[in-house]
Amino acid sequence: MCQSTISTGVSDPSFEKLRHRHYNADVTEIKKLHDELMILRVRHDSSRLTFEAGQYTVLGLGRWEKSIDDPRLPTSEQRQKLIKRAYSISCRLIDDRGRLTQADATPELEFYITLVRQTKKPPGLTPRLFNLASGDRLFMSTRSFGLYTLREIDPDDQVIFAGTGTGEAPHNAMIAALLGHRHRGPIACLTCVRYRKDLGYLKAHRLLEQRFSNYRYVSLTTREPENLDRTNPGFIGKRYLQDVFEADDFFALTNCRLAPEGTHVFLCGGPDMIGVSRHASDSLIRKPQTRGMVQVLEKLGFRVDQPKVSGNIHFEKYW
Repeated sequence: MCQSTISTGVSDPSFEKLRHRHYNADVTEIKKLHDELMILRVRHDSSRLTFEAGQYTVLGLGRWEKSIDDPRLPTSEQRQKLIKRAYSISCRLIDDRGRLTQADATPELEFYITLVRQTKKPPGLTPRLFNLASGDRLFMSTRSFGLYTLREIDPDDQVIFAGTGTGEAPHNAMIAALLGHRHRGPIACLTCVRYRKDLGYLKAHRLLEQRFSNYRYVSLTTREPENLDRTNPGFIGKRYLQDVFEADDFFALTNCRLAPEGTHVFLCGGPDMIGVSRHASDSLIRKPQTRGMVQVLEKLGFRVDQPKVSGNIHFEKYW
């Protein structure tokens, strides 16, 4: 297996030894949607990861690799460490021949990644991932993790996915799995982003809508001119996921009725959208004075799925 140097990384014998020791996967393709959003495809050297749609695995790069935000290398004490982070496994949805594809249909895995800019705590991994190019090396776990899956779904259930930003990554894999297994009930996916350019899978979802009569895709933006400028002829204002779920036109948009019986809702995105965090004791904590999706759905009779109490609201923390 070729041990290539990171395209914009540092060529140093000691770093090459670290790469040889820690890296076990190749970047097969990178699709830069814009400067802060990309689709990354990775293939492990020796094994094909077994996973369920909706699960995640771990990617990593050495701290010795350059960051696009900070060209300086860390101290010598830090340089030998790997930076790792969990990423949900996405799915390309439509292959090069225009056919529905599954997340596990190829030996490579797909990830949907946004660039995390400088915050109070400087991000470590994504500014390095955005330096990668096809053929570069990185670490990928051989295990999959997570209970955010379709295990409880019956063929006739309504299944509704609601995500923000790259939170739709696991939903892509789950939607492909449902459609591939000829799910009979209605399926709807709602995604809220800042700008239309952040809808990385929009074209694929529109093709799925054309081919599967039980599937709908709803995209929302919050920072386009029609969201902010009241003088814009097409002004609609900001419309968040919570707004759509509370609106009278929900059925018209999604072909789904918000009735708890026979319906499952999957949430993946920021904590404010979800409205719930999980304590170390595994108990759920409602975020005070938050109008999150959990609060909206609970008013309609839905219940959060928990380890000892089955429910029909499922959420993944994606932050």
